[in-house]
Amino acid sequence: MTKLPLISSDDVIKKLKAARFDYAPHRGKGSHVALYKIGEDGNKLLVIVPRRDPIPRGTLISILKQAHLTKEEFLDL
Repeated sequence: MTKLPLISSDDVIKKLKAARFDYAPHRGKGSHVALYKIGEDGNKLLVIVPRRDPIPRGTLISILKQAHLTKEEFLDL
């Protein structure tokens, strides 16, 4: 089982942008950033990333579930 590193929200956003997520319009004000993409099944995936350095591992796992990414896929980005 791969252990996730402690990384900042900026690094998480960069990796999600590499996974073809884009900033959600009219969302993510203040201390959170909203990203979205259209999934393979046609549904919209919305991911909320809190501005923290570092992001707690539990929060990062929740972000990966929202993005439909495995730990390995995330680390490969």
